[in-house]
Amino acid sequence: MSAFTRALFGRRARRRWIHLILGGALAMPYVFVGQLIVGPATDSRYVFQDLTLQLASFAVGLPLAAVTALFPLTRPLESGAVRWLCGVAEDRLAYDPARGRAAKGRTAAWFTLHLGLGGIVSGMSLAVPPFAVFLILLPALARFRPDLVDLPGPLGGTWAPALAPLAGVACLVALAACAAGCGALLARWAPALLGPAPEDRLAAAERRAADLAVRNRLARELHDSVGHALSAVTLQASAARRVLDSDPEFVREALAAIEDTTRRTVGELDAVLGVLRDGDAPGTAPAPTLGADLGALVRRTRAGGLRVDCDLGVDPAALPPLVSREAYRIVQEGLSNALRHGGAGARVAVRIARAGDRVEITVENPLTGSAPGRPGGGHGLRGIADRARLLGGTSEAGPAGDRWRLCVRLPMKGCA
Repeated sequence: MSAFTRALFGRRARRRWIHLILGGALAMPYVFVGQLIVGPATDSRYVFQDLTLQLASFAVGLPLAAVTALFPLTRPLESGAVRWLCGVAEDRLAYDPARGRAAKGRTAAWFTLHLGLGGIVSGMSLAVPPFAVFLILLPALARFRPDLVDLPGPLGGTWAPALAPLAGVACLVALAACAAGCGALLARWAPALLGPAPEDRLAAAERRAADLAVRNRLARELHDSVGHALSAVTLQASAARRVLDSDPEFVREALAAIEDTTRRTVGELDAVLGVLRDGDAPGTAPAPTLGADLGALVRRTRAGGLRVDCDLGVDPAALPPLVSREAYRIVQEGLSNALRHGGAGARVAVRIARAGDRVEITVENPLTGSAPGRPGGGHGLRGIADRARLLGGTSEAGPAGDRWRLCVRLPMKGCA
């Protein structure tokens, strides 16, 4: 019994009833237009007073509603109302304007169905409750004010007033059942008529893929710039602390390197966060490149205690800008791994050379600490592989005897 009561008068049923009444309210202007058509066509001056003419006006107005449903905002507005009032899941509805003949046709069908059922339920909601209240009060009226009660024919017997309250309650229950049934029907048909079409799902998937690509790119930039800076600053500070009393000159150089590293990293961080906030970062510092920033990167790494041998066998100015930027980040991550895993005073070899139509980047360091590719380690090598793959290149990393070797090949052609 409680389930039956919730189905007819529960929160969901009441919200769906409100949704139907809103549909009836939206249908009223179309009914008025239908009256302007039906009245002259039937040569009737009082369309309001004839139920048949009212229904005819309603039938004439619904096709007009279907035509106006082609308005672009119809589907977003209807989807929002269905989500909040009919309890349909958000991911089963489309919230952008309908595009294409099929989507517009489904939207028009939904709008017509909503207004049609809403007009019927709204009319019943206006007419049935007063009549039901009259039936419920009929025994009292027949007893105390018989002059107000004049039932025709067989209804004028003594049994009619006694059964009238039951009939009134039955009318209210029937109204609630009709509203609940129409609301359930609209909720069932909403995903089919207002849901995303295959092209909408494809567009949404493309947007999600584009957002994911942007987030992955930002994650790589943050990892490579901030991660390298933190590793370099940590080792520089540690080296300066150990020789604080014996080598003040080295301490001054380490502090200068820390200052330069943090300043550059803050600039890069501002650029990345600008992209994150605005989708673009006009006026922010440009991304570092191999030609303009490799020397400073090597100097900062040497200040951290590593001995870096850099063999630049290619003219950085001849590299495409995209290759130059990605090559810088790859070298930066390779040196970060060397800082973390090579040990103090380790010798790191960086070689950048031209190999046919590709540029080959190699970073080698002694494998005296834990391997950079240890299980559960960071995401640096994965980021390098992603950068290489996006440019159509390859990436290899692993032990080579007693040394760790990172080798990345990037294509020169097709990169602007």
